[in-house]
Amino acid sequence: MPARAAPIAILVSVLGTEILGWLMYIAISFATASVPETLQSSLALPIGDVFLNVLGRKGTFVLWWSMTVLQYLCGCSQVIDASRVVFAFSRDNALPGSRWWKRINHRTRTPVNAVRFVILLSMICGVLSFSTAGFGSLASASVIGLDVSYVTPIFLRMTSGHDKFKPGPFHLGRWSRWIGAMGVIWVAFMVVMLLFPWSQTPDAESMNYGVVIILSIFIFASSSWIFSARHWFTGPIPNIDASTEDGSKLG
Repeated sequence: MPARAAPIAILVSVLGTEILGWLMYIAISFATASVPETLQSSLALPIGDVFLNVLGRKGTFVLWWSMTVLQYLCGCSQVIDASRVVFAFSRDNALPGSRWWKRINHRTRTPVNAVRFVILLSMICGVLSFSTAGFGSLASASVIGLDVSYVTPIFLRMTSGHDKFKPGPFHLGRWSRWIGAMGVIWVAFMVVMLLFPWSQTPDAESMNYGVVIILSIFIFASSSWIFSARHWFTGPIPNIDASTEDGSKLG
């Protein structure tokens, strides 16, 4: 039953990632001879020094390229995911330039313009990777955005949506509110922590500019809503024929 299999699959994948990540951290901790020396590495990612000390140049080269390939494949899947999100929002006319991003290519039957838009934004963000402070700030802002998007429905479920929520085939029962509260508290804590700079005496190179990125997006979205969208946006546009009982007919 998909309604039970999907959340169980999510839980298993998260648990598996936690266990593997924990084991990786244990291995790296044992392999790190000196934490202060590792942090003073001339490499952009100090973990590279740990790999060099343990695996040598050839081993590090193989491992690093393996991670590069995996990151590329992960990026491809993220482009697919993000382009579909852009298409979904554009279909509801919720993004600037929606009339371009929601167009479907007649040959491929896919939102090619949305894919190109996501790739262009990714390339612009990729420029920040040439700066340690820029890359770290972008990573912090990305994690904050993801965590907040995850915890928002949990928070609403616990507050205004408590009486309206109808449990599905898979739910946490009486533990739901406690686990949800822990999730909200943890995300609130992490949001604050991820906005701190990397050192106690930050300078221009070690400062965390994640707050600048988040505030820029917030100001843009708020201004767009106040001066434009609130006058015409009424919510998602239905694309399913409500008269079809099984909901399989496209409108």
